[in-house]
Amino acid sequence: MSTDIDLDFGDRLQALKHIQHTPASIMRDGQWTRHNSGVYVTPVPCDPVTGLCSLDYEQADALGYFKLDFLNVGVYQQVTSPEHLTELMDRTPPWHRLKEREFVEQVIHINAHWDLLQRMPEAVDTIPRMAMFLSVIRPAKRHLAGRAWRDVAGTVWDKPQDNSYYFKKSHAVSYAHLVAVHMNLIDLADQGN
Repeated sequence: MSTDIDLDFGDRLQALKHIQHTPASIMRDGQWTRHNSGVYVTPVPCDPVTGLCSLDYEQADALGYFKLDFLNVGVYQQVTSPEHLTELMDRTPPWHRLKEREFVEQVIHINAHWDLLQRMPEAVDTIPRMAMFLSVIRPAKRHLAGRAWRDVAGTVWDKPQDNSYYFKKSHAVSYAHLVAVHMNLIDLADQGN
């Protein structure tokens, strides 16, 4: 079984201070290096000198070791409490502002894709549509840009035959919620709240 679990934090190091873990490793150009975000919270073979897992993360995965990715997401530094996050998630995002280049250029994950966003024939005005858009901006699904959402929905979550980079639905939906939270934070700040 292969898994891909990402956990987002405003500051991953603050979380890792409280969890016994072993950093994952990657073999690059014949050198062991620390994985950017991966850690193991269960026992794994460990290099006593570096403190890293002594298996490349892909080898470890093939052997059944379970890696978690602890990711830094700066947007969460603006969230003051779990209740604040819930309020931001419950608030309807200002979808209409996705027509404003200056607004879009501030929003996490979509900030470099204003032109592509404008090519979509129907508005991005729901979490499911934002999730599909986040997938469409990935190389494997870029050919779906400019199509109606009904057409996009037909194949956007299919794994590409050539193994090119794409988003799994679970990742895209999670990131779509993050985009909505960030849109709300920016909009509230623009309103002076």
